[in-house]
Amino acid sequence: MTGIAPGLSVRGLGRNEIPVADWLCTCGHHERARGRNAVTELTTRARVQQCPHTTPIASGRAAA
Repeated sequence: MTGIAPGLSVRGLGRNEIPVADWLCTCGHHERARGRNAVTELTTRARVQQCPHTTPIASGRAAA
């Protein structure tokens, strides 16, 4: 997809709605969470402007 900026989007926080969050990382990784607990976990873990998927720790390599 093109034209979609990386970031975190949360919808459905009103009454009687199931919250949904989408996180598009700068590396292109996409995650979607559905439900209050899952959305809370994703918004706590997601880092905008900082990719956790390409760091040495995330890929299993030791930092030099």
